[in-house]
Amino acid sequence: MRASLLQIDVNEGETVESRRARVASLVRDQAGSADLVVLPELWTTGAFAYEEFGSEAEPLEGPTYEVMAKAASDAGVWLHAGSIPERDPEGPLYNTSLVFSPSGDLAAAYRKIHRFGFDKGEAVLMGAGEELVTVRLPQTTVGVATCYDLRFPELFRGLVDVGAETLVVPAGWPERRRAHWTLLAQARAVENQAFVLACGTAGTHAGVPQAGHSIVVDPWGEVLAQAGAGEQVLTVEFDPGKVAVTRDQFPALKDRVLGLATPRR
Repeated sequence: MRASLLQIDVNEGETVESRRARVASLVRDQAGSADLVVLPELWTTGAFAYEEFGSEAEPLEGPTYEVMAKAASDAGVWLHAGSIPERDPEGPLYNTSLVFSPSGDLAAAYRKIHRFGFDKGEAVLMGAGEELVTVRLPQTTVGVATCYDLRFPELFRGLVDVGAETLVVPAGWPERRRAHWTLLAQARAVENQAFVLACGTAGTHAGVPQAGHSIVVDPWGEVLAQAGAGEQVLTVEFDPGKVAVTRDQFPALKDRVLGLATPRR
């Protein structure tokens, strides 16, 4: 299986409409060279451009949906189109990921569960998702998470429990915490004996330099490929069958102890 992670430079001098068109062209360029294409988190606005969330928010089936659905269909690829600021007509904004099939149909939508910012930014501007999301591809079952979710291992264990073998994580991760990005991607791969495909952004979002360094990690924690800091297409070939082999050869997941009681004091 071949995957291409498109590490997009979110340049504040580029309009959202122009970036959509440019990214769609990059997706089409992956025709014949990738089965799965992955975009970063909030690449239309920038993950730290909080002041733009409201003005740039769009309905689920809005302009980004339309452009990315067509790009997936034109390229004949599975496309994780990163995430958008979604405006729910009956609720708050959400940080919502879109996954399209090679025919351009929406295969899944995931509303980010863990919102970053503590008492500001995304944490107060957007609602929290409540559902785990997986997508069955011909080669593997993909579990979907977004950026800050990477710090919460219980979410990924939940995805594994419902069949995930490949964990896809679009992000807008800051440069100042880049060491955590690589460490956590490898940890999630090792503890879940799964592939991790983590796609970040390049550039600067509202004054916050981005980490870049998109990464693909195998079930043993080995880094198969990693990008640099700038805009880049990172393409890697991997064998999804390695997940079953790893879990069979080193069956640590079978030794999980659930429902531990709180000790008496």
